[in-house]
Amino acid sequence: MGEFFSIACAACWALAVILFRRSGETLPAFELNLFKNVLATALMVPTILIFHGTGLPGYSAQQWAIVVVSGVIGIAVADTWYLRALNLMGASRTGVVGMLFSPFVILLSMVFLGEALRPLQYLGLVVVLAGILIVTWHRHRQDVSIRALRLGVAFGAGSVALMAIGIVMVKPILETHDFLWTVGVRLAAGAFGMLLFVTLSRGWQRMWLHYRSPQPWATVIFASLMGSYVSMILWLAGYKLTQASIAAVLNETAAAFIVVFAWLMLDEALTRRKVVGVSLAFTGVSLIVLL
Repeated sequence: MGEFFSIACAACWALAVILFRRSGETLPAFELNLFKNVLATALMVPTILIFHGTGLPGYSAQQWAIVVVSGVIGIAVADTWYLRALNLMGASRTGVVGMLFSPFVILLSMVFLGEALRPLQYLGLVVVLAGILIVTWHRHRQDVSIRALRLGVAFGAGSVALMAIGIVMVKPILETHDFLWTVGVRLAAGAFGMLLFVTLSRGWQRMWLHYRSPQPWATVIFASLMGSYVSMILWLAGYKLTQASIAAVLNETAAAFIVVFAWLMLDEALTRRKVVGVSLAFTGVSLIVLL
């Protein structure tokens, strides 16, 4: 069941990415991210009460600060950048760039947590980068401009790097405290950080103009549920019921799901380059995580 939940998590996240891509055609990345974070936070409150009751998680002052900063970096900023990349270069390319997450986590774990990387894992990192390059770079592309592609790759890689930083920051806390509490506090911190930014930048009027204009709200709500709540529960179940390394690799199949769903639902071309690139990137992630 652990393997099933990990693959289901990947499929749910991939579907959410496709729906976020459609939602992003009319709702900007910041407003879309804020909405999904507020909705997910609201859903986490009863979830935490059901599984853990009303008791607080018992963080120290330093741990509270780490979890909050992690949420601002890894959810408020990183997810906004990811959605921006999605709008700039499409779902397929963004999904493959997202496979940098596991390599970034492991590299940061080496630097900050003292974990070691084996020679074949370095090879895996090179293979991941090669797969991403194959998918993103094409001299005669017609669907997206070079400027949009460069910005998309920059936002996508930056978002994944920030997600990895946020996870590495809270990894020791995740291992010693209730998982749902940590997820809930990170979500709340991300949502609050975005609301604070809107207040300080006096952007309420502009933001409400987007929310009040016609939007595909059914798609936005369903994407937010799948991407920020359902996939998180499945992710937790996968890690709980199977080995962490296996769950991590199976989660990365999201890139393949995204490429296929983008072909079926967004009419993005399913080319040989994309298939080869996804296969290479997945092979590289497997070398990094399983060794």
